[in-house]
Amino acid sequence: MNPFFRPVLIATTLLLVACGTMRSAVTVEPASPGRQANSGNLGTRYRAPITAGTYAVVKGDTLYSIAFRSGSDFRDLARWNGIQPPYTIWPGQRLRLSAPAGASSSPVATVAPSAFKPVPKAVPKTMPTRVPSAVIPPSGTGQAAATAMARSPRGATGLSRSIGGVTWRWPAEGSVIKGFKGGDAIPGIEIAGKSGDPVRAAADGVVVYSGNGLVGYGELVIIKHNDSFLSAYGHNRKRLVKEGQRVKAGQEIAEMGSTGASRNELEFQIRKNGNPVDPLDYLPSR
Repeated sequence: MNPFFRPVLIATTLLLVACGTMRSAVTVEPASPGRQANSGNLGTRYRAPITAGTYAVVKGDTLYSIAFRSGSDFRDLARWNGIQPPYTIWPGQRLRLSAPAGASSSPVATVAPSAFKPVPKAVPKTMPTRVPSAVIPPSGTGQAAATAMARSPRGATGLSRSIGGVTWRWPAEGSVIKGFKGGDAIPGIEIAGKSGDPVRAAADGVVVYSGNGLVGYGELVIIKHNDSFLSAYGHNRKRLVKEGQRVKAGQEIAEMGSTGASRNELEFQIRKNGNPVDPLDYLPSR
């Protein structure tokens, strides 16, 4: 070998080895103890439903998203793991997802009165003021009343319906193309629409999750309305709100899309104390 080229070859080889070593040593920097897990930087890491008894927090998680995936009440998770408001968690933290021996789920009595109104007090508000005249017709016959009762809506008519301490309204204008089924892996209703159609908050609340890390939901927004109710909005084309942001009923929070779905639609869910419920039992009839 030409003596002139030998030093050049050695230097080039050392440079390539050094570059390879530097590349293999690059790792994702873990969050420091003072950083929250709910940074929103989820990348392409998708999180499936949780079925194990414990869970290790990863970057992008919030206590609410973990509760959503495990079908738990966020208050139970907080109590079982000694987490106090504002429910900050950190990557690497291991959470218990079931009650310790002798413990139980959150009783209704633990809900603050200002955050939750008992259903019996809310029911009268859901009834249209014209119902009495329909039930007791002037003719005195029972046939008209029976017909009116048979055609009465599932919920109150109008733009909104108050129940459970929350005033609900429809999150999108399309028709329901898939109803609620409690045993579904994604238990909600699907509302048809076009790409870019507005998706609106179904009630006042605070955004507790805005990301794309839950498998099957695509771009997802979760809103906490009070200590009992959450609502979820999936398959969006674009999210317009951030975690911690307060929103009002009817405010546009996302654009409809097909992320995580085969067509443009909104996956809408309501969770009561962590359990999926039929949104049509809460939304006004239309």
